[in-house]
Amino acid sequence: MNVAIVGTGYVGLVTGVCLAERGNAVHCVDTNPSVLEKLNAGQVTIYEPGLEDIYLRNLKKGRISFSGDLEKAAVPAEIIFLCLPTPPGEDGSADLKYILQVANDLGKIFANRPEAGYKVVVDKSTVPVGTSEKVQAAIRANAGAAFEFDVVSNPEFLREGFAVEDFLRPERVVIGSSSERAIVALKDLYEPFLQPGSKVIVMDEKSAEVTKYAANAFLALKISYMNDLSNFCDAVGADIDRIRDGIGSDSRIGHKFLFPGLGYGGSCLPKDVKALLKSASDAGAPLSVLQAVEDINQEQRKRFFRKMVRHFGGKVEGRRFAVWGIAFKPNTDDTREAPVFHIIDELLKGKATVAVYDPEAMEGARARYGDRIEYAESSYGALQGADALVIATEWNEFRKPDFGLMKTLMRQPVLFDGRNIFDPRKMRERGFLYHSIGRKAHENHGTPEPGG
Repeated sequence: MNVAIVGTGYVGLVTGVCLAERGNAVHCVDTNPSVLEKLNAGQVTIYEPGLEDIYLRNLKKGRISFSGDLEKAAVPAEIIFLCLPTPPGEDGSADLKYILQVANDLGKIFANRPEAGYKVVVDKSTVPVGTSEKVQAAIRANAGAAFEFDVVSNPEFLREGFAVEDFLRPERVVIGSSSERAIVALKDLYEPFLQPGSKVIVMDEKSAEVTKYAANAFLALKISYMNDLSNFCDAVGADIDRIRDGIGSDSRIGHKFLFPGLGYGGSCLPKDVKALLKSASDAGAPLSVLQAVEDINQEQRKRFFRKMVRHFGGKVEGRRFAVWGIAFKPNTDDTREAPVFHIIDELLKGKATVAVYDPEAMEGARARYGDRIEYAESSYGALQGADALVIATEWNEFRKPDFGLMKTLMRQPVLFDGRNIFDPRKMRERGFLYHSIGRKAHENHGTPEPGG
């Protein structure tokens, strides 16, 4: 098929590259000249495991191209994907200005080029309920009554760090449409990606829009529940790891997303939770449970920082902290809504010195902090003279460090593990003063060295 992708961000680039990999002719459109220059020159613009190889292969074969010309992409395309940002407003609502602007532009193109023929316009972005209707109205107002097109809601379910795998081998494909013609077109497009057990789920547009938000909100709920429960475990001396194993073994619950930590972040869960809360409020059907999820997520990183402050007798002024991990999760360079930012912000407010290291997300830290923090070239480089280490992202390279070397580099062997990647008993045996989440009974908190 001939496919147009509008927007070459995370979702757009992964979608375009993976569709090209299955033999489709893909033309990606973006308004950022520097992004287009890099993509046309063979430079992938996001970090995502497996993406670069597929991108380069399809660029070389001419199956994918990039430009700023919407008309050039849209006129020959059978299917047009809208992969555009929907940033949160101050009230939490999703801003649809980019999507509706493109919808207006498409309508004008179709009005001038009626010979382009029938189009399927796909909302791939995460959008509030009713967006398909707004896109339909915007295109129709500009294209006129005669032009044939359908608008479909086709939400993405890509996990950062596993996005290529998720697209090439989807668990499910949700198609929100009342048009049989559009449904057939989307089924044909996705057919080469379906594996044994994959499901194509057809529903109305509004239900598809809610499905995406509901899925992310439920994952956020699991995370916040475990974080809230971990606080209770610390209070009563229980072990969250044993509890996680116990409840996760129940097939009705499962083990996924039961890991306590600093709270959820990234480009999806925080934004989507806020947007669903706003949509529910506007509809007069507030989601009380989801509001608690959001409140717990904000509180979790505050709890962790308070734990750090208590260890150092109520203040961090003059202390030096090493931070391992900036990205909101491993295997991505995405720092949007990263929980560690709260920790670093509070350390700086408390007049502490901060040195950070992340395998892929250092630029995100530089963009936020400039020269207010230090940037190490390695994990061990960040530890030099540190009073404590904070682990904020569970990158694999952090899981098996040289603990002996760490102790020689650090001023004090104090470790605040925001991802519970180490065994508390083993850390005690290694001579570390160790703090984690929900495992207080097994930790050796100790006290700082005199004057240290």
